[in-house]
Amino acid sequence: MTTAATMHDSRGALAIVLAGGVVLALSFGVRSVFGGVVEPLSNDLFGGRIELFSLSIAIQNLVWGAAQPAFGMLADKFGDRRALWLGFVCYLAGMGICVVGTTPFAQHMGAGVLVGMGLSGTAFGTVLAVVGRAAPEAKRATYLGFTSAIGSTGQVVLPLLVSWLIASLDWRMTMVVVTATLVPMALCIPFLRAGTAAPAGGEDTLSIPGAIRGAFGHPSYVMLTAGFFVCGFHLAFVTAHLPNFVQHFCVSPASAAELRTLGMQALALVGLANVFGTLFASWLGTRIAKPVVLAAIYAIRAAAILVFISLPVTPLSVLVFAFVMGAVWLSTVPLTSALVLVMFGPRAMGTLFGFVFLSHQVGSFVGVWLGGVLFDRHGSYDVMWYLAIVLGLLSAIAHLMVRERPAPGGRLAYAD
Repeated sequence: MTTAATMHDSRGALAIVLAGGVVLALSFGVRSVFGGVVEPLSNDLFGGRIELFSLSIAIQNLVWGAAQPAFGMLADKFGDRRALWLGFVCYLAGMGICVVGTTPFAQHMGAGVLVGMGLSGTAFGTVLAVVGRAAPEAKRATYLGFTSAIGSTGQVVLPLLVSWLIASLDWRMTMVVVTATLVPMALCIPFLRAGTAAPAGGEDTLSIPGAIRGAFGHPSYVMLTAGFFVCGFHLAFVTAHLPNFVQHFCVSPASAAELRTLGMQALALVGLANVFGTLFASWLGTRIAKPVVLAAIYAIRAAAILVFISLPVTPLSVLVFAFVMGAVWLSTVPLTSALVLVMFGPRAMGTLFGFVFLSHQVGSFVGVWLGGVLFDRHGSYDVMWYLAIVLGLLSAIAHLMVRERPAPGGRLAYAD
């Protein structure tokens, strides 16, 4: 009986990992293609000013973070799948408005607000909370790592698809095809369901305000939240602006279109390297203190950026940089979410990781928007690269101050 129950639980957890990975792959993959259409969309709609659509993407990142705690609360209180379905509908609606919109307001609402809400409901904050609740405690870090690694494949496939489509279709038809790739998500959401037991000997009396107060009174949670801001800054800036950076500053006889394609291919390489980097970092986090692994990841990012901008930018250096950054790209996510679980347990995971992710997305907003502003005004990304280096080093220091142990006073997700 015990063996049969264990096998059933394992199969259920495996289904959740696979379904969650596919949802992440589609959600994050579609989101990663916006950098490939920044210039053609801006040329068509806004007279070549990339600042306007950069603001749309920045709003997307900010709304993604701002709505994440609300989606987490919805999942914690009323069920994961309700949050996932709401996110799915918002994502489709936002992409549709992006395709047909012709004004800055339309793009801010479509690619910005609605896609941002869609990501809140279908990306890491919601999906990893389901996986964290479904996984056995001893295997949580591993399950979170595998789900994140599967999710990384979307960033391999979708940028490559867009680099091929944009060469033969205009940006609108390209985005129509990209939007259609979200549809299989609807087949996976029904599998993403995980129950959570109440504390032994007591009723399930989840107190979201109590959980939030307890979390922000815990120094390690605060440092983890602050450090995750930098992850968002790095990822969003590179995702949104690397194709444009390569097009304008790569030393090569290739045409502008070919260099932009190289930038999209570099983002695909980031996604490919991230699959292996995430698995390795998750494995390493079971043998070395997770805060130490996270500190090393941010330090490696800072070093990689410094080397990249110190040497001539060539097609080879772009690809090497993409591979190195990819190896330390989303490997922060399973480690960060696992630390939240260690500190507070799984019951309020959606809510508490939601606030950590809000910090991440504030960083994303700053990275995307500021990159567009500085490029339009100065024709250069130099300030952004140096700022990314400094922030990476500060985040490494912040994570060394995080302690991997339960928060004082026990698991704070329940009312007194």
